[in-house]
Amino acid sequence: MNKIKIFSPATVANVSCGFDVLGLCLDNVGDEMTFTKTTSKEVIISNITGAKLPLSPQKNVAGAVALAMLKEANANFGVNITIHKGFTPGSGLGSSAASASGTAFAINKLLDNPFSKLKLTQFAMIGEKVACGSEIADNVAAAIHGGFILVRSYNPLEIVPIPTPSELRIVAIHPQVEVKTKDARGVLPEKISLKDAITQWGNVGGLISGLYTSDYDLIANSLTDVIVEPARKHLIPHFDLVKKEALKAGALGAGISGSGPTIFALCKGDEVANSVYKAINNSYKDKEINYHMISSKINTEGVKII
Repeated sequence: MNKIKIFSPATVANVSCGFDVLGLCLDNVGDEMTFTKTTSKEVIISNITGAKLPLSPQKNVAGAVALAMLKEANANFGVNITIHKGFTPGSGLGSSAASASGTAFAINKLLDNPFSKLKLTQFAMIGEKVACGSEIADNVAAAIHGGFILVRSYNPLEIVPIPTPSELRIVAIHPQVEVKTKDARGVLPEKISLKDAITQWGNVGGLISGLYTSDYDLIANSLTDVIVEPARKHLIPHFDLVKKEALKAGALGAGISGSGPTIFALCKGDEVANSVYKAINNSYKDKEINYHMISSKINTEGVKII
């Protein structure tokens, strides 16, 4: 294989109760990237559309991942990369993770698949460090594995794929406001009460159990964040209103996607998802803030060749 074109999906991290350890993968929003082998042994990013991002491979998440993988594999070729960003960086939907994960997947294919999904996740985390300064795994693991994932441990890294109930749908609204990851992390509490910790542990366990058993009531009861959401929601205009209207329209739960500003809602079935989509849209259309709506199935495949 000398050339590959891939689709790398957007992701929702945290999924309310699972801060930095839970993630899920969207089906119809993401990046399209092409990778072409070259004889120069260099990594070149020749074109980026859809966003203003650095072309320098050392400063670009895709370039950083490609450089690390080709070096470790002692590859006898270089690669030319083109990127079309299908959604906005800083949306809370794993923009850097999509580019990093797509690169890890594609370079692995060009190398004839020497690396496992766990190793690909570790390579993609290098891109996350370039983007935000931290080697976080929730978004990249979701994009590489597809579906829901749990980051069971960071040291050593352990990723656990979680089953996806067939009727789960996701609706999201991305207000066109900026929430910097640094600011979103800066408002988090340094200490939490034992009571809140116990509540959060119970919700994480309940959500995972509900996903394994397709128990939608248990999923709904577990999609509660008593630690991060209360500290961050003021950064997102009209968050409480959007969440209230989504739940009123039948959503199983709603919360902040990643660091925000995107707000997601999980739903059972297409009919409820359509109702929630309309309710969220109606709640925001008179707020004089530009926004983008998303409705998607859960992508259980992850990054794929197109």
